[in-house]
Amino acid sequence: MGRAETLATMKGRQLLIGRGSSVQITDPAVTSKSNARHAVLAGFLGWTLDAFDFFVVVFMYDVLARQFGVSKKDIIFTTFATLALRPVGAAIFGVLSDRYGRRRPLMANVIYFSLIELLCGFSPNYKFFLVMRALFGVGMGGEWGVGASLAMEAAPVRWRGILSGILQSGYSIGYLLAAMAARFLLPAWGWRPMFWIGALPALLALYIRRKVPESEAWKQHRAASTGQVLRTMALEWKRFLYLVVLMTFMMFMSHGTQDLYPDFLHEVHRFSAAVVANTAIIYNIGAVVGAIIFGHLSQVAGRRKSMIAALGLCLLIIPLWAFGGSLAVLVIAAFVMQMGVQGAWGVIPVHLNEMSADATRGLMPGLTYQLGILIASPTNAIQYSLRDRVGYQWAIAGFEVVTILTLTVLLLLGSERHGRSFVRDPQKSAPASPA
Repeated sequence: MGRAETLATMKGRQLLIGRGSSVQITDPAVTSKSNARHAVLAGFLGWTLDAFDFFVVVFMYDVLARQFGVSKKDIIFTTFATLALRPVGAAIFGVLSDRYGRRRPLMANVIYFSLIELLCGFSPNYKFFLVMRALFGVGMGGEWGVGASLAMEAAPVRWRGILSGILQSGYSIGYLLAAMAARFLLPAWGWRPMFWIGALPALLALYIRRKVPESEAWKQHRAASTGQVLRTMALEWKRFLYLVVLMTFMMFMSHGTQDLYPDFLHEVHRFSAAVVANTAIIYNIGAVVGAIIFGHLSQVAGRRKSMIAALGLCLLIIPLWAFGGSLAVLVIAAFVMQMGVQGAWGVIPVHLNEMSADATRGLMPGLTYQLGILIASPTNAIQYSLRDRVGYQWAIAGFEVVTILTLTVLLLLGSERHGRSFVRDPQKSAPASPA
């Protein structure tokens, strides 16, 4: 071959031809893994930062009530406003993502909710704060559906389960970061910087623009019009309604075990703010562990069986979680409870995406998820009202027992589309080459 040898390495990335010349070769497997990694990371970070911005309020109910001169119940109502507006964001950004791709709507969403969170920190009064929290709900509602569809469409089929768990664990990481901020930053900085930190996620839009490729599945199944997206949804109405009901009870479970639990620890057990924040940090670590474990398990055992197993874990630990008498027992029980709660939730991103039609994968998962939030948005108010009648312990325990048993029945009656392909196989669709 002479002095200028030809070097070709499919995994080495470069083909050298002649002296001083080079041509890049892209290994499809390496590219696919890189794309999946960036897509999952973008969805994970978006959901983490979104959750941080939501849960930071949970640790400041008393602080904000004093600041604005209102009752704690009024501040709790702002979380209802956030949850209630999330379906609006899911509908807007979901339709945009099915029509125009996943990347641009996701970038717009991240910039939007970052700006709103920044403005929350400048709230001069309760009314302004309430409006901002409601508008934040629009951004929070849009992020999950678009981010989850982008991540699941990029993920290899055999890794969907564990990547789904990692993606959903971003919610728990956000809660954990909010607890850490309440523990270490709130006493030193005050309440306003807790929201100003929420402007930082805008930088995520730059990462998405530079590193995250557009979804190949979206390119193949792109809807020709908004009308086509909606017509496809209409044809799937039975599955859509089932998923809305399923997500409603999933929301009852998650928000029923998370939103008021810090207040429960403070009010019933008289734990200090520092102890409550530390406990929240610990049980959110359990949530991350559970999401990854049960997400991975779903790849082997199936989506519904894995979720039912996680629910069983929750049911077993409820007596200690609600009625434990010591700090050690409560911390361990809360850790295990959130392992089960987020273990079931870790399967949700992949389950909803696999259950959705190709042309509506940006809209349907996010909209069913957020409509579940809308229906379940009075969770905090319901539990708080039950507390006045039966006590805090029985309020949270009874609410969750009914929720978990209902969820189990829904999953047993439902179906799944485990491992379905989101993209057409080019080998099967391409014409045969001549001999």
